[in-house]
Amino acid sequence: MNTSQITTNDIVIAVVAIVVLVVLALIVAAFNRRRTKKLRAQFGPEYDRTVVVAGGRSKAEARLAERSERVHKFNIRALNSSERDRYIEEWGRVQAHFVDAPAGAVAEADQLLGDVMATCGYPVGDFEQRAADISVDHPVVTQNYRAAHEIALHQASGRATTEELRRAMIHYRTLFDELVAMPRAADAKPVAEVTIEDPSDINSRRRAS
Repeated sequence: MNTSQITTNDIVIAVVAIVVLVVLALIVAAFNRRRTKKLRAQFGPEYDRTVVVAGGRSKAEARLAERSERVHKFNIRALNSSERDRYIEEWGRVQAHFVDAPAGAVAEADQLLGDVMATCGYPVGDFEQRAADISVDHPVVTQNYRAAHEIALHQASGRATTEELRRAMIHYRTLFDELVAMPRAADAKPVAEVTIEDPSDINSRRRAS
């Protein structure tokens, strides 16, 4: 009688334990799906890149979640009207410089982007850290930033062509456009009023004159 009762209790406990484990597994799976969906939506192409770099989805998602938590602790802000106007003017000078000194202009553009990010509240660090930080709020244009930096590295060793340098300027400009277009104070000029040209347009206009 006792043996039968103990066996029945053991079976009940085992079944309950299995049910609990299944429910927990379903909860964890649902949580992971939601987390993946959220991170994919937030980081876009940066998500896929991080999966490759990290060597797996779980490691990549842990890195991206940590990255997002890190950046959310910063006091990221939009440029105010005067800062925005000043940086747009500086970009114009850098872009005009491209006509006579493409390599120097690319280096200046890289430095200018660093200055803009610092003003917005992103910490100054090495390139990979800056790119990781900026990807939290600007994941799509981060790919442009990485591409431009890669060309800048080629230029440092004398391997970049003028066409590659032109592409680097366009990549830098994409991130610059997005940073200066962040929501601003009410007294700032509308984004539509800002026009930043392709470096090749300046060259064409100069030849025509």
